[in-house]
Amino acid sequence: MTLVRAGVVRPMGPGRLVGVLDAYLRWDLTIASGFAIGAARHPDRTAVVDDLGSLSYREVDLRTTRLAHGLRGLGVDAGGRVAVLCRNHRGFVETVTACVKLGAHVVLLNTGLSASQIAVVLREQEVSVVVADTEFRDLLAHAPRKVRRVMAWVDGTTKSRTVEQLIASAPGGPLGKRPPRGRVIVLTSGTTGAPKGARRPEPASLTPAAALLSRIPLQAGDRFSVPAPLFHTWGLAAFQIGLVLGATFVLRRTFDPAATLADARRHDSTALFVVPVMLQRILELTGRPHLPGLRVIASSGSALPPPVARRCLREFGPVLYNLYGSTEVSWVSIARPDELERHPDTAGMPPHGTRVEILDEVGQPVPAGTTGRIFVTNEMLFDGYTNGGNKETRDGLMSTGDVGYRDDSGLLFVAGRDDEMIVSGGENVYPREVEDLLAGLAGVREVAVVGVPDERFGQRLAAYVVREEPGVLDEDAVREHVRANLAKFSVPREVVFLDALPRNETGKVLKRDLR
Repeated sequence: MTLVRAGVVRPMGPGRLVGVLDAYLRWDLTIASGFAIGAARHPDRTAVVDDLGSLSYREVDLRTTRLAHGLRGLGVDAGGRVAVLCRNHRGFVETVTACVKLGAHVVLLNTGLSASQIAVVLREQEVSVVVADTEFRDLLAHAPRKVRRVMAWVDGTTKSRTVEQLIASAPGGPLGKRPPRGRVIVLTSGTTGAPKGARRPEPASLTPAAALLSRIPLQAGDRFSVPAPLFHTWGLAAFQIGLVLGATFVLRRTFDPAATLADARRHDSTALFVVPVMLQRILELTGRPHLPGLRVIASSGSALPPPVARRCLREFGPVLYNLYGSTEVSWVSIARPDELERHPDTAGMPPHGTRVEILDEVGQPVPAGTTGRIFVTNEMLFDGYTNGGNKETRDGLMSTGDVGYRDDSGLLFVAGRDDEMIVSGGENVYPREVEDLLAGLAGVREVAVVGVPDERFGQRLAAYVVREEPGVLDEDAVREHVRANLAKFSVPREVVFLDALPRNETGKVLKRDLR
């Protein structure tokens, strides 16, 4: 019924039905079938809008078949591995789709990695071809010599092969029998470690789509503005759910808050997919354009500061949806606008088909209001890290690595990472609580709180603050605000003022750099 309400399941003529069935039989429920089904159901609907223009569903389906032939000519076939080092544009979309059509594995490289990190990933993942934007050529300086390079977005000139050349020179005929499913491998390191490859599963049914749609009211034919990086789990999720809905994807290579809103207005976007720091930058704009068609602002990827949630609801209306999840567990819960209006710090409730438990250290459920470790199960739990590691599981539930609690109504609240909790003078202290408090203090633009050693108490907190204007706050004002609202052991020992917080490409604060 959720899929019917969203317009995913609806009557269609016999000709289109045959095309849909053929696409499913050839590609199963994959990214490739999304474009093939779109080419059968609505061939002339715009699929992708980027800095180069627009492509229809029919065009993307044809171009990705040609690109698959071109990649096969470079030795890529079922089971092969292709790395993608691209910003948000058609080259990313078409490369991933072409690899799925071949049954090849796709390794999504974070554009914020160093050249040495990328070299390690390419070797560990046994990549044979890397598709990259020319601006990242220097990041391939240490890549193994055997790895072939194909440029997806070209600034200026290049001597390397390009995606457009492969598409133009390759045949457009059938690719042969249905390939085995390839894997999409997302690199995950959070903010504390070396990059790890996480094997993301392809959905076996439309149930995962129904789960998200049970909490976020997206509709068939929606127009998605997606500034969130496609190489990240959240951007990838927007891409996958959008294909189920036959959505139009409005992409731009680099994020600019004013350009994002201008694009949304120009293309009458109905949904905007962001990470929290992007939403904060958008809210800081003056003279924002009116977006009458915008029904959903979907945020995920890192913690959403309560002041940002409040301001978004006040200025855009009841359109904000906050998804809590991770690369490993996909989604955990989704907060709707009415829930965020009452509790801007809530992570919401689990969607359809998802079970969440708060467990103590021995794996027993804790009562409402008691903080414990968050475990979850759903259809899209990852299949483990490519180095053989995995997340802790208990009775089919996977650890999120976070701690939190539920209130009496069932709403979930995340207290922070279980490895960020400190013990100060015998008391458990969670930096997230102090961060949320200070984020609402007048004059604070951004804040991060971490644990640091302390001779007297074992550990104490340190607060790193970005002020809206220099000099509007001092250390004593920050400490006094915490002292007036929280227990004394939550008061930061140190308050450091910075021009900006160190962040990765997906907007997460790099707390290891602060320490």
